[in-house]
Amino acid sequence: MGLKRFFPRCLLCILFASSSGVTVPSAQASCGAVTCFVVVGSQQQVPQKGLLTFNTIYNYTPMRTAEGTDGIIPAADQEGRRLILEHHREVRTITQTVNFDLNYGITERLGVQVTIPYLWRTHKHIDGLGEDGVNGAGELVPFRDNGIGDMTITAKYNVLPTLRSMIVAGFGVQVPTGSTSARDDGGALMESPSQLGRGQVGLIGSIYQTYELIPHRLNQFFYGSYRHTFRNNDGYQFGDEYNLSLGANGFPFESTPWLVLTGQFSWRYLVHDNISASLERSRFPSDGGFPGETIILDPLIADRRSPNTGSTYFAFSPGFQVSLDGFIDSPLTKMTSVYFYSQIPIARDSNNNLAQGISYIFGITRSFQILNP
Repeated sequence: MGLKRFFPRCLLCILFASSSGVTVPSAQASCGAVTCFVVVGSQQQVPQKGLLTFNTIYNYTPMRTAEGTDGIIPAADQEGRRLILEHHREVRTITQTVNFDLNYGITERLGVQVTIPYLWRTHKHIDGLGEDGVNGAGELVPFRDNGIGDMTITAKYNVLPTLRSMIVAGFGVQVPTGSTSARDDGGALMESPSQLGRGQVGLIGSIYQTYELIPHRLNQFFYGSYRHTFRNNDGYQFGDEYNLSLGANGFPFESTPWLVLTGQFSWRYLVHDNISASLERSRFPSDGGFPGETIILDPLIADRRSPNTGSTYFAFSPGFQVSLDGFIDSPLTKMTSVYFYSQIPIARDSNNNLAQGISYIFGITRSFQILNP
């Protein structure tokens, strides 16, 4: 077997084999939810002039308390502008998202991308520690909501177009189209991280790079992004977000040119959230009047860091893509692909909060030539 035939198979096998030895230490996330994130080339690239690429992506992300953590975190009472320490115990969040993603090539180097998410979210926590329930144990409060999330509009420019490589710089604006008024089953306004939208504009900068290590057989890619969201009208500001991904994809078998295998490592860092609020804490059994009303530590409404938000997350994502027009020759499958990824945590740190578990992504891509290039 020649080097050019052996190398892509060897590299992809190494990437996939590394997922079998993954361990899951600590934790990740904020009180509400996060979503699985992977690089899908048809999203990050600039389509050729006049080509419209449509992605429909289903994302399933479960979150639970990690081993060695108790999930006790503060409450962000935005209506009362109160940050209450040790107030509730997180149980579970499941977020399902369908992203409708449109990419259009304005010129050979300039493109625009519009992403519209639709979310289903369920959440459970034990509310009112030190205040409610038997002996101040709190009460289980469920929450569920579904609807459109925050839409993102991104302009992309191919800085370095060559036969074997490209570098795409992107600048996006996240528009606050998602709801921020959902309430739990007890009638209380849910905290901003649990809402479908962030309630304020966000700015996103990104860079995508790819290079053909072996022409038409094996590609290397890198993606990095940064998000900053401004403070919303409830006095809540989400922490800045940093994402880095590095991976490879290629055709493992000459007899199946319609099959592409992918492996990528992803790292995400979330800065602590911030809220304009007074500072209180729930009562402990050692306090007088337990259970009872919270204890006021500082009545001044000021910008305060939410201590159990912010996280670091590192994961491996194996996946595959099937080109339907190479597998089934018909007008319905022309320029159409389907793909699947699984994101497996390797290392997580969430400040005693919910931890993202193994997540899954299914997607379908269809391209249409709107104008002749």
